[in-house]
Amino acid sequence: MSHNFIVRSQEALTNEQLQSALAKAGGGFVARRQSAIDQVPDFEQMRDQAQAVRQKSLANLDIYLAYFEQQVEAAGGKVHWARSPEDLRRIVIGICQQAGARTIAKGKSMVGEEAHLNAALEAAGMIPWETDLGEYILQLAQEPPSHIVAPALHKTKAEIEALFRNAHQLGERDLQEVKAIVDEARDVIRERFLTADVGITGANMLIAETGTAVLVTNEGNGDLSSCLPKTHIITTTFDRVVPTWEDASKIIRVLARSATGQPITSYTSFFSGPKGENDHDGPEAFHVVLLDNHRSEILASDYREMLHCIRCGACMNHCPVYQAVGGHAYDSVYPGPMGAVLSPLLRGYPQDYELPNASSFCGRCESVCPVRIPLPGLMRKLREQERQVAPPPRVNRTLLSSFAWLASKPALYRRLTSAGSWLLHKLGRGKGRLHKVPLARGWSQQRELPLPQGASFQSQWEQHLKDKAKKSSPQGGGRG
Repeated sequence: MSHNFIVRSQEALTNEQLQSALAKAGGGFVARRQSAIDQVPDFEQMRDQAQAVRQKSLANLDIYLAYFEQQVEAAGGKVHWARSPEDLRRIVIGICQQAGARTIAKGKSMVGEEAHLNAALEAAGMIPWETDLGEYILQLAQEPPSHIVAPALHKTKAEIEALFRNAHQLGERDLQEVKAIVDEARDVIRERFLTADVGITGANMLIAETGTAVLVTNEGNGDLSSCLPKTHIITTTFDRVVPTWEDASKIIRVLARSATGQPITSYTSFFSGPKGENDHDGPEAFHVVLLDNHRSEILASDYREMLHCIRCGACMNHCPVYQAVGGHAYDSVYPGPMGAVLSPLLRGYPQDYELPNASSFCGRCESVCPVRIPLPGLMRKLREQERQVAPPPRVNRTLLSSFAWLASKPALYRRLTSAGSWLLHKLGRGKGRLHKVPLARGWSQQRELPLPQGASFQSQWEQHLKDKAKKSSPQGGGRG
């Protein structure tokens, strides 16, 4: 499949199953978020508090990370530092081999996806089992996630049933209902928790105060992946750290509401090391692997605010581009507006510089971000950077410079726009819209162009000012 965003977007727009799945899923996230924040009068204040936590955390990152490591080791755990995805894979495989692991229960972890961890574990002779329902579906389909919260959002019920039927040897068993699909997945996955040698999860936050990792889920698989196997490995990034439990609570309050429209997720779990002498359950070994992968460079750059992201997915749920083409068009673990900024910064691939252009710049992403990341502004910076590295095609530059010249000649501009309006009316033949627009075939393939009606805005405004002046003058109807 192509790595080109435009090509992948065109394929997505003509994929009927994908369009059906996006249409069913997209509006639900938006409505649930709105309902959740409507119940909290001080939600904007909560956003301010969450933003302040992220700013404070990054401003003193070295201090909080050092204290987090100290607290984890005091509790009997171990913190590992991975500069690159290759380092993370090597560290995790080493821990698993030391534990004699054959099977691994994996909770949802965006960092695991970023580092392509599953393929590395398989190459090392181990069997990673995804235990998040969405991730399990995608493991069967051999596909990457398309959304950071709902990874299988692009799959229809019929597609999931077909996957289960092929993988589980269901025979004539009926999986027409969603409950039947969930029950089938639970039966298969639960057995894997009980037999896994190692559990790997992600973490939404790291609390420096006590060396605690925070994980929010709605399925409980994170708890089972961490508590039942003898070894628990957390893979996350160093920028997830926050100073205190109080700070973590401020993030949690906006995270669930922004992501799924809940006051709090079904499971909010806290992990603070291996089990102690008086604990009845928990892992015997506890490891936290912190990935950098260019985040240190981002921290020192003009894109620092991107590290405020708490991975709620609200920006993509409200993005008209994401809702039209889905996550796979971005060819990245991180799709949507946040991915349009983060992917070029993490990977720097030539094709990633297309992503900041995948925006209408409507500003909805910034307006719903719970930590107020200025995503449109960051995308504009990346576009400026792209123009310096790879200037646009000559035809684009010629058209833009021609428009700039024309816009500096108001009289000529007005005459040409008047002539253009007259020409469009002629082409429209009185229908009020055009099905095909000269020199804009790609645009008109998907929509019709409404034709100008009446005079231009400028001429109407001038007439408005004249009428207003006439009414306010003594001769224009004022008192005599």
